[in-house]
Amino acid sequence: MALRLVAPVDGPAKKTIASATGAAAVAAVTTRAATLLDAHDLAGWRKLVDAAGELVDPNDRYLARRKLVESTLARRGASPAQTAERFLAGAVAALDALDDEPREPLLLNFAGVLLYELGAIVAAEALFRAAQRLDDLLPDVGNNLRACKRRRQQGITTPAGLPPQVLRALRELGPRAQRIAQKAVPAQGQTVSLCMIVKDEEAMLPRCLAAAAEHVDELIVVDTGSTDRTVEIAESFGAKILHHEWDGDFSAARNVGLDAATCDWLMYLDADEVLVEGEGERLRALLGHTWREGIVLVETNHVGELEDGAAVQHNALRLFKNRPEYRFEGRVHEQFAHKLPSQPERIEYSRVRIEHYGYLGVVRDAKEKSRRNLELLQRQLAEGVDTPFLHFNLGSERAASGDVAGSLTHLSRAWDLLLDDPQRLEMGYFPSLAARLVKALNANRRYADAIAMGDEVLALLPEFTDVVLEQAMAHRGLGARERAVAKLEQCVAMGDAPSRYSATVGAGTFHARNILAETLLDDGRLDEAAAHLEHVLEHHPDFVGCVEPYARVLLRRGTPAAAVVTRVAELVPAPTPAQRFLLAVPFYEAGAIAEAEDQLQQVLAAQPGAHAARVALAEAELSKGDLPAAARSAAAVPVDAPHAPAAATTRLFALLADGAGDADLDEAFAYAETAGVDDADLAALRAWRGGADADASIPAPAQPLLTAMLEALARLERFDAFERLAGVVERLDVDWREQRELLAGVYYRRGFLESAAREWFGVVERLGAPDDRALLGMALLADAQGLSEDAALMRQEAALLAEAAA
Repeated sequence: MALRLVAPVDGPAKKTIASATGAAAVAAVTTRAATLLDAHDLAGWRKLVDAAGELVDPNDRYLARRKLVESTLARRGASPAQTAERFLAGAVAALDALDDEPREPLLLNFAGVLLYELGAIVAAEALFRAAQRLDDLLPDVGNNLRACKRRRQQGITTPAGLPPQVLRALRELGPRAQRIAQKAVPAQGQTVSLCMIVKDEEAMLPRCLAAAAEHVDELIVVDTGSTDRTVEIAESFGAKILHHEWDGDFSAARNVGLDAATCDWLMYLDADEVLVEGEGERLRALLGHTWREGIVLVETNHVGELEDGAAVQHNALRLFKNRPEYRFEGRVHEQFAHKLPSQPERIEYSRVRIEHYGYLGVVRDAKEKSRRNLELLQRQLAEGVDTPFLHFNLGSERAASGDVAGSLTHLSRAWDLLLDDPQRLEMGYFPSLAARLVKALNANRRYADAIAMGDEVLALLPEFTDVVLEQAMAHRGLGARERAVAKLEQCVAMGDAPSRYSATVGAGTFHARNILAETLLDDGRLDEAAAHLEHVLEHHPDFVGCVEPYARVLLRRGTPAAAVVTRVAELVPAPTPAQRFLLAVPFYEAGAIAEAEDQLQQVLAAQPGAHAARVALAEAELSKGDLPAAARSAAAVPVDAPHAPAAATTRLFALLADGAGDADLDEAFAYAETAGVDDADLAALRAWRGGADADASIPAPAQPLLTAMLEALARLERFDAFERLAGVVERLDVDWREQRELLAGVYYRRGFLESAAREWFGVVERLGAPDDRALLGMALLADAQGLSEDAALMRQEAALLAEAAA
């Protein structure tokens, strides 16, 4: 039987093994190994080793040799002499492979283990140290070195019962192993090509190339039809420019650059990605790790607005060997990682950092990435592609475009397609899919489903803090505040998830504490909320979102606004414009107009184009009664800015309330029309102005604006303007009662109780008798006048009337 097992490795069969590729090649070599070793047919096993060494593909060759060497370490119930002979055969095979390429940490470790078992402790220790020198995270090497130290301390002795031929061979293998160990150092002189595809990237490209160009040996830029200075900028950094007509296929464009690259390694970046300062030398050092096929970098994706501090961190496979089989696939969200070997020791997870700015709101809007990506993904779907990865990308892009229902549909489809896939945990996008699916359930208000799905995900990815955070948000959505607090506290205890999960930065630190503080604040637990927010400000001062709730907590605790400014300045000595803007909000709401105005003025001094701050400043100026200043501030907002409609409304209010002349009003109304102010609101403002259309009805949607303007005029005590605007309410296209109660509510909230009573009694007179709504209004008036017993009686009668009507 043993002879028959040896025979197929000779002659034509051996040639077939050597010419095979991929899993078939490795299987053809390794499936025989166990049977041969069980039969102690070491000669036949050695022929398998020779066949493995002749495999054409370097990854197939490595894997087959590794599996064969590893097979000699398995327990087989043989005699001590046979075990020693098997260990010797494995050690020889490992050293033969290491002679070809000594930079193989796993083979160095295996060879060390085999020699250790044979008593060659000095040689084994040299191999272990070499393995650790190449890969200090290699499992078990540390324990192996400690075992060698113990054996040396105990006195090295040759194991009893070693066959003479094994002893003779060890006298040569020991020095040979030490020579190999000395050669096992990172390679020198390795080169890398940076390959990019670009189109109209003059704004982003200079920063990207300035950070990376000096650390790469070749820069290849594939331009897909730029009409700006992109090509000129790339050439200024010494790039080789290739022109490729855009055909809606990102993989095809990327592969043009890869095919042209001549260096040992390939790296790719997009124009909106930047190698972090100081990481260039660490990147160069990675090139010497020739035992790897791919190297993962840590990418921080900035999302929202840059000053928000919101980011997602994930592992990005951006550096890989220059082999023709490593090419991209997929029209969009192109991938190549599946082409690399699946053995974990062939991929390195480095700490070299890059930052990605392409998910910032302003960048995505400018480049219309979501629309473009969706079109390309839909094209793949129309072509019959129905893969989990395609649906994951479709769901992600739908979420980015605001389509929460469509996002959930595709993310659910991707999840279902992967349910029975045993390799799903090894897929780089799987954690992102899991987190986004839970988030999509929350976005669609399916809170109970989000909690259940979160439990399912955490059973697979137990360190995934992002999912626990989503469960907390789901509990909040259900009104289960204590459960939400418990989940948020769990997030803080867990800390941020590992980057291999594509984790959100801050999900276990500043984001979790901030949301926890807001939840506690809603429950009136001010001291606890303040403690969490102070922790965030002390440890994460760059996180913008913490300033507003912290100021709100202090103000609710009775801290004067000026003292709040001082305390925040102690914790954040150099606040960003965004932080100042957020700080102004609680000041404004608390009536600390001077402090709010000061913060907004500082925002505009630093960022004159911060139009949201300019509109807020106009509102603050309105609040203190400076109507001309409010009109000027609002007028400074460009008519095509996103905040122009709000600026136009504020400006018209200030001018109308201040009795401005026709010339100013004509200009302001023209601005409002161009800015796109709602037609109903414009009708209300024109009616307030008076003129030719003084008798026209006003659409009902203008009711909220009329209410807000009446409230503001009452607060400012602009009674003439108030009286004119109150007359406009009678033309509002709503039921007469809604008109009267609109005015009654404004009077009541501003403390004009007699006027409020007049409106509510007017309703009663027209009805002929009070109903439940009228009684509730009059109860409010009674409460305001200290007539609590009368108010209680009115509410009881209102309840009886409502019950009878039902």
